Amino acid sequence: MTVLLWGMVLALLIPIAVACRPSDVWHRLAAFASVATKVALIILVVSAVRGDPMLGLAGVIVLCAGNAGLLLLANLLRGTER
Repeated sequence: MTVLLWGMVLALLIPIAVACRPSDVWHRLAAFASVATKVALIILVVSAVRGDPMLGLAGVIVLCAGNAGLLLLANLLRGTER
């Protein structure tokens, strides 16, 4: 399970590198959405390893509500580009 967790952390570094590059705003938003999803999944794996249901609940809330804020930000940015 530890190997799986380290693999997930390494996979998390890819969208972080994309977000740090100077690129289009939409590519950065997609990278941040990917980071939010991967962090929530890492929280769920750590919760399963530790046997902590409250940590798993926090991971589920981040997974459900985390991308909603990014969608609101994307709509705001689309309105300012016009």
